[in-house]
Amino acid sequence: MHDIRAIRDTPEAFDAAMARRGLAPVAAEILVLDEARRARIHAAESAQAEQNRASKEVGAAKARGDEAEFERLRALVTEKKAEVAAMQSQARDLDAQLTERLMGLPNLPHDDVPDGADEADNVELHRWGTPATFDFTPREHYDLPAVTAGMDFEAAAKLSGSRFVVLSGAVARLHRALAQFMLDTHITENDLTETWTPVLVRPEMMQGTGQLPKFGEDSYETTNGWWLVPTAEVTLTNLVHGETVDEASLPRRMVAHTQCFRSEAGSAGRDTAGMLRQHQFEKVEMVSITHPDHSRAELDRMTACAEGILKRLGLPYRTIVLCTGDMGFGARRTHDIEVWLPGQNTYREISSVSVCDDFQARRMNARFRPASGGKPEFLHTLNGSGLAVGRCLIAVLENGQQADGAVRLPEALTPYLGGKTVLTPDGTLA
Repeated sequence: MHDIRAIRDTPEAFDAAMARRGLAPVAAEILVLDEARRARIHAAESAQAEQNRASKEVGAAKARGDEAEFERLRALVTEKKAEVAAMQSQARDLDAQLTERLMGLPNLPHDDVPDGADEADNVELHRWGTPATFDFTPREHYDLPAVTAGMDFEAAAKLSGSRFVVLSGAVARLHRALAQFMLDTHITENDLTETWTPVLVRPEMMQGTGQLPKFGEDSYETTNGWWLVPTAEVTLTNLVHGETVDEASLPRRMVAHTQCFRSEAGSAGRDTAGMLRQHQFEKVEMVSITHPDHSRAELDRMTACAEGILKRLGLPYRTIVLCTGDMGFGARRTHDIEVWLPGQNTYREISSVSVCDDFQARRMNARFRPASGGKPEFLHTLNGSGLAVGRCLIAVLENGQQADGAVRLPEALTPYLGGKTVLTPDGTLA
């Protein structure tokens, strides 16, 4: 959420930043609401002061036997009490309207984020690895003989409908090995704290990280009001919801492996084949809670953590910075990492790492106490995939495919697969 004081101080700058996001000017509308709210608060405070003065004088009038003055003052107290209640009620209504309006506005992009309308305007930062050349036409993951027995979309459709998959046998083991490898790498090499969290959360947690109220259709709500998390970003970030932590405890770097649930309401008809875009999937998520002075450096650190997983697996990738028109709602700057998929002959997103500055912290009312003293300040938050497990499975299968239908597996996974290095054409590990 945005700081209303910053909008009051620099409305032109706020509108200019919104324009970079492709939005019309909104500062004037917000300031009208803000001024009306502040006027009601001031009126309530003035009426309260008059009520308090009259209340003190009522007793004095009664003591000196001035019945007329006593009745006038008592009536004034009643009148001011009603006026205070009315002004406070109006102030609350206006505050709710203002909060709702601010909650619906995206974060402001950093100055160095490239301007643009959509993904065509994203800017590549660097590449790693060289895509393999094949002496045969590479297949997409779901067409590989090695996965035929272990990747069942028909069974999943019978159970749950479209955009689900049943994994079994060696493919399921490979999927699990990838998640374990990611966790172990982040914990032992990247100094992240492993964390296990629920996948059902209260609506205020979804609101804290920006999924609600604007993007409710993209997630699943249960009949009792809980929400299934679209990513562990929701739970990990909200661990500081409503908290004021000591500066000495920063940064807090966490990682969690969870099931994730997305309705994909905004992507109807996209990537319907295979398991690239699913309603239920697994992800290893990184979240950092930092001091404001260190959040931008933390973005680069987290990006390197995600890239390191792909390097260890030998998967070619490129890293891009998203333009203003393609950036997520809560981000101020986002680095997308795209892995090479031979079956599609293109790079596809496998991680998105974002710095949100104090945008989420304001929604959560999450602060820290400066070590030097002074008033508590809002924290900065970051989140990023480290990585999407299903998409990593796709990349491993497609990049390791052989002419005979087998898949050569990354050496980094050998300890997690009992020493096995190949997924054979009949779907077994060897």
